[in-house]
Amino acid sequence: MAEHAVVTAQNITKSFGSLEAVKGISFDVHQKECYGFLGPNGAGKTTAIRMIYCYTPLSSGSLNVFGSDVSRDSRKIKSMVGVVPQNNNLDPDLNVIENLLVYSRYFDIPRDVAEHRARQLLQFLSIDERRKEQVELLSGGMQRRLIIARALINEPKLLILDEPTTGLDPQARHLIWQRLRELKTQGVTMILTTHYMEEAQQLCDRVALMDSGRIVEEGRPQELISRYAGKEVFQVRRIDVKPVLSMLDGLDFTHEIAGDTIFIYSDNSPEIGKRLIGMDNVEVLHRPANLEDVFFRLTGKELVD
Repeated sequence: MAEHAVVTAQNITKSFGSLEAVKGISFDVHQKECYGFLGPNGAGKTTAIRMIYCYTPLSSGSLNVFGSDVSRDSRKIKSMVGVVPQNNNLDPDLNVIENLLVYSRYFDIPRDVAEHRARQLLQFLSIDERRKEQVELLSGGMQRRLIIARALINEPKLLILDEPTTGLDPQARHLIWQRLRELKTQGVTMILTTHYMEEAQQLCDRVALMDSGRIVEEGRPQELISRYAGKEVFQVRRIDVKPVLSMLDGLDFTHEIAGDTIFIYSDNSPEIGKRLIGMDNVEVLHRPANLEDVFFRLTGKELVD
């Protein structure tokens, strides 16, 4: 097991009949870091994290969480892990605080301790004033915050977040990011899957880019962006590619083509921008490079398929 590793995976696979969803991936998750799995739908992200919290058994390989084997010590591992699933699965027959208290029974938490923790968590996630309401009356953002509160009721050492902010408005998303950053400063290790590149760059210390069941690259977000995409990107929409590339002849850049869009990667943005603006019938978007550019350059695919 790697030093200070909370999770150590060696060549793990998962097959569902003839479908091999995870194809021999290896990684370590270090203590007190946020580790992200990024990739399009069907890349194997959710399957990978379900193996970590003992929901889905391995087909082969070795996977340890806090030094315990997921195949032999699932009960022990589950007691130390909190899970925020991709879909809302709150109990609609219970109110907000009851959802936390009933869930606490799975961990044999004494009632008075559970009540104290539940109130603290609801305050921490800014939904305490709604604690007596039925969950179906909460907004989508509040329901996601309640699921995060539920995942924290057992004071987990590892928090697993499967697309925690999908479908939320920007305000709700930023509030959840703020709370997750606070948890990280408190020493909680996190594993995150997301389709939002800003979310990964806001929260993750390291990311694994997955495609078709494999990890195609791993590293710190900014290092990957610098290595594969540079500082800035021009997205140019035009059916005919040749005139665009001819206009930039002699400049230092690389490019990728997706449909009617050319992605131009370069650190020489002023000169490139000047030439592109002078072209007719061209739509140009100039923006900072991000992790989606990295994934696209490595695989030729977008992160959301």
